[in-house]
Amino acid sequence: THSRRLRAPSLCPRHDAGAQACGPLEPNSEKTMENKKTVSEEKALANLANLCSKGEHCAGELIDKMRRWGLDEAAQERVVAYLEEHHFIDETRYCHAFVEDKVRFDGWGRRKIEQALYMKRVSREAMDEALNSVPDDDYLAVLRPLLQSKWRTIKARTPYERSMKLIKYAMGRGFEMRLIRQCIDEAADFDDDDDES
Repeated sequence: THSRRLRAPSLCPRHDAGAQACGPLEPNSEKTMENKKTVSEEKALANLANLCSKGEHCAGELIDKMRRWGLDEAAQERVVAYLEEHHFIDETRYCHAFVEDKVRFDGWGRRKIEQALYMKRVSREAMDEALNSVPDDDYLAVLRPLLQSKWRTIKARTPYERSMKLIKYAMGRGFEMRLIRQCIDEAADFDDDDDES
């Protein structure tokens, strides 16, 4: 048997700095495609190439879409292989974009980002490379104002109770305990800021 050759989509990948990670399909296109029982391999390739030209996506996301469109595993593998070969998708590039977006725009800590990437089935190597590229200072720059804002709204009878509530809040956003402790140790600065205002 010989493998089927996929016809190249009539567009070029666009991975400029302004492209968003994990952008959604165009509202009408996804709804239209998923209303059909099956989508042809060539149509799936064209739609996914168009999707990936607008933002970063990983293979796991695309495979999930192709399953919903009724493509078999062999077709899914061919589509993913084509998209990788022609640089529409790149796992390392995707992980870096995902991590940067989640830290900068969503205020997530390393643990929450790690869990999200694990659910997307990216490789451990690509995940660790992206996560390790973010210095502690970047996480602290996000965590400090989050805790400072939360500090003013927490109702607690003792400093210990307040600290425990702050820790629980920060851990829920995925920050590491060592960074949370560092910020809690600076908690006196929060009170000083309140006194000066």
